[in-house]
This record gives sequence, C-alpha cells and structure tokens, in this order.
Amino acid sequence: MQLQQTLKKSYSFEGKGLHTGRVAKMVINPAPADTGIRFRRTDIGEDAYVPALAENVTSTARSTTISCGEASVTTIEHVLSALTGMGVDNAVIDIDNVEVPILDGSAKPYVDAIWADGFVAQDAPRRYIELKEAVEIRNDEKGSVVRIEPADDFTYDIKIDFNSRVLGVQHATWDESTVYAEEIGTCRTFVFFHEIEFLFNNGLVKGGDVDNAIVIVEHPVTDEQVKRMSELFNVPALKVREDGYLSNLKLRFSNECARHKLLDLIGDLRLCGGFLKAKVTAEKSGHGINTTAAKAVRNNLKN
Repeated sequence: MQLQQTLKKSYSFEGKGLHTGRVAKMVINPAPADTGIRFRRTDIGEDAYVPALAENVTSTARSTTISCGEASVTTIEHVLSALTGMGVDNAVIDIDNVEVPILDGSAKPYVDAIWADGFVAQDAPRRYIELKEAVEIRNDEKGSVVRIEPADDFTYDIKIDFNSRVLGVQHATWDESTVYAEEIGTCRTFVFFHEIEFLFNNGLVKGGDVDNAIVIVEHPVTDEQVKRMSELFNVPALKVREDGYLSNLKLRFSNECARHKLLDLIGDLRLCGGFLKAKVTAEKSGHGINTTAAKAVRNNLKN
C-alpha cells in the first residue's frame, strides 16, 4: 500500500510572475494527510485558501489560474507539476501576491530545493484517481486532444506540433521508469519570437526574459529586431543561432519543449485532485484542454 507523503520542512521561493511581472514570495509547507494541495493568499487573509481542484479554474490564458471567493492564484502549473512528479500528496502553498514566481521557467528550482531532503510518510493510504471509463476532450479547430483511459498504473504521452521548422514534431513520455526530477522537471517554458510583441501588447509576459524562457526564432528576423529584443531583455549582443534559438541558450534536451508541455500537462491534471492511475495521451494540448479534461475526470468521479 502506497502511503501519502508530505514535505519534511517548508521551502521559500521569491521572484517575479511571468505574466504580471509582480514579485511574490511563496512558501511551500508540509500539510496533514488528506489535505491535498491548497494555495493560501496570505496578502488577503489567513483563511484565503484556494484548493487546487479543476472546478476552481477561472482562466487558462497562457497559464492556469484558480480562484475561490476573492482569492486567485495564477501560473500554478509548474509548482503543481513538481509536487506531483516528486510524489507529494499534501502541501499548503502560501503566496503573498497573485502569480506564482516563474523562476527559471521550469520546475527545477522546486526539485533542487526539495528532492534531496526526501519526504515524510503519513499514516493514510494514497488516494489514487481510478476511472471506470475513458475521458476524451477534443478541440477539432486546434487539432488538440487529451484522452485519459483506465489503467493499472500511470503513463503520460504527449506530442507537440506547431508546424515549426525549428521544433519539428516532438514527443515526450512520463511513466514509472522516468525520473521526473531529472528528465521532466528541468525543462523550461518556451515562446516564439514572433509572439512576443503581441503578448507584451496584450498585457502578458511582463515578467518574461531570456533567462526564464526558450525563445524560438521561427521566421527570418532583421538585425534591428534582434537588437530591440536585446534591449527589451537587457541582454547585450543577442544573436540568432543557425538552429533557430537565441544565442544565450543551451537546450537541456533536444526535445525540451515537448518535455515542458508534458510538465504543464502533469501540473494541470493534478487538478483532478490526486494521482491518476490512467493512460494519458495528449496531442497539441494546452492549459485550456488540459483543465477541461481534469474537470471531466472530476465529473466522472462524482457520477
């Protein structure tokens, strides 16, 4: 029997949010058995909790936001992914602003802080989420699909295809043979060069820079555009490499972008309320379809 587990101690993180640019201090704390994962907006009040459950999702615009009453927390997917990948059942996450710090754009800072200390086993069996029938969510317009099928264990398989000459078609997998901390948690978020101006103009990625995101240059760009990017991110002498990435970057894996989308998928599906025993297959997925699938799982369990 697999027991629930929590953290050995509290861990603090501080940094700017990717989309709001606001600086937040966040503390991940141990929690009693059967707590699950809950956020608490300490700037609002001691009781301003937001449970990490799919029915609390209020936005999926470039990240996942959950809300309860007046309290909202956005860009929750990386920390939820880290806790899931490391096998943490219970934690209370205190945060003093609206957005989780982006840190390096991956779950690596959480893994680096927590993984080496190990975890505390709790006197309660782990609550696995087991389906009686498959759940499938499709978006035919985008060509996206997330399918969650009953299984004796868990497997996550993802395929990404942005019709990109740089990325091509990439795949990534998570199962019991995969060390999340080393093979998934370290993979950073990414953005296409041609999207950045649009995102800034629409109030997103105010906290984005070339240290917390992989920038992919899909289309030919001028020297003036690259110069403007260097000034925007305060990184002198940026260049575009022959493989289509900015010169400041060294990929951690050849398919790092697919692995990051897998990281996101794991985090979003933690909103099902626990650990899935299921075969998860996703193609061209994003926060919208991921969280819709999590809601469908929750509804499936209720019925």
